[in-house]
Amino acid sequence: MGALPKQRISRARQGERRAHHHLEVPQLVACPQCKRPRLSHHACPNCGTYRGRQVVLPRTKK
Repeated sequence: MGALPKQRISRARQGERRAHHHLEVPQLVACPQCKRPRLSHHACPNCGTYRGRQVVLPRTKK
């Protein structure tokens, strides 16, 4: 038989433990080249630039 709790955990204490279990909205910034939203510190998925340089090929629609 596994370990069993000695006392019931109150809703307040349970909520304090789960306070960091929320979803976060991704922080988007405007790309300086194409002005489309992109993730901060990531290459732009639309134009493929990062810090003023072309680092990846832009996505093409199939």
